[in-house]
Amino acid sequence: MDRAGCIAEAANAIRTTRETAGVTPRPHAAVTSRIAILGAGAWGTALAIQAARAGRSAVLWARDAGRAAEIGALRENRRYLPGMPLPEAVDVTADAAEALHGAALALLVVPAQALRGVVASLPPAPVPLLLCCKGVEAGSLALPLEVLGAVRPGAAAGVLSGPNFAHEVARGLPAAAVVAATDPALRDSAVALLGSPGFRLYGGEDPVGAEVGGAAKNVIAIAAGAVIGAGLGENARAALVTRGLAELSRLAVALGGRAETAAGLTGLGDLMLTCAGPGSRNMSLGLALGRGESLAEVLAARTAVTEGVTTAPALVARAGTVGVELPICAAVADLVAERITVREAMALLLARPLRAE
Repeated sequence: MDRAGCIAEAANAIRTTRETAGVTPRPHAAVTSRIAILGAGAWGTALAIQAARAGRSAVLWARDAGRAAEIGALRENRRYLPGMPLPEAVDVTADAAEALHGAALALLVVPAQALRGVVASLPPAPVPLLLCCKGVEAGSLALPLEVLGAVRPGAAAGVLSGPNFAHEVARGLPAAAVVAATDPALRDSAVALLGSPGFRLYGGEDPVGAEVGGAAKNVIAIAAGAVIGAGLGENARAALVTRGLAELSRLAVALGGRAETAAGLTGLGDLMLTCAGPGSRNMSLGLALGRGESLAEVLAARTAVTEGVTTAPALVARAGTVGVELPICAAVADLVAERITVREAMALLLARPLRAE
């Protein structure tokens, strides 16, 4: 089945259900299709659990065969999402072709810096893709959809983004996210396939704005954590997060996105969660830096990727290509490069010329 056929399959099933039942069903109950989840970290595992909760069969793909075998045998990802058993509807494999075969939708849930290599290694398959990574690729300064477009030109793709902690989604706690894509058929089918009453999905027409929000919030969260870790107070954090929102909004617009996207789930919503939630890897890293711990020490103690560390300098460099100034993100880039301390970064921000908000 070609790419258009995959999207049409979901849409036709939804229409058929409505016609035969004489009612408008919930999108999550409309189709019983297969979803491939490419990436077996915490978020990928949580999305596999959510796919099963939405009534789908799911295949969770891990690059490492040993890791795939372990998750499959234990029915749990003890490394990244301990305590969350996999439903029976979730299979685990290290074979990407097996994962993609017959899938109506594929979720790419790998770190932003690994995306290019993973996409290049995947077998060709006419499966619509949702990118679930947040960041800017070092070197190329490309956003995830731009990376995909360079490796797989013409692939049907969108972005899944929003204020979501993996462990909460896995537990079935209420959450919302956005499927952002320029193709309305892809948006509608992805929302229908993955959404459920407890995981409310909204369609969005601004993937650029969603990607900028997802990348920038990780960087700003490091700054927010550093402010608290250094004992600079809640007033300082509130001011920093608010001005950080202005930074990501300016950049989104400069790259072709919409200013209003910054006020939604993929902007303000994700920023609020990441800058305040104790489960945020980026906020907790900033907290440690603010307390005087070294970046190397913090990262050495972690198994999961903290995207904001690599994204900070790449985001600032990308903003420079369109003439947008990001003072908070630039301060974070200097902080993780150990060129300045937290208090020096704050002093530099406070010394900036006064201007109207």
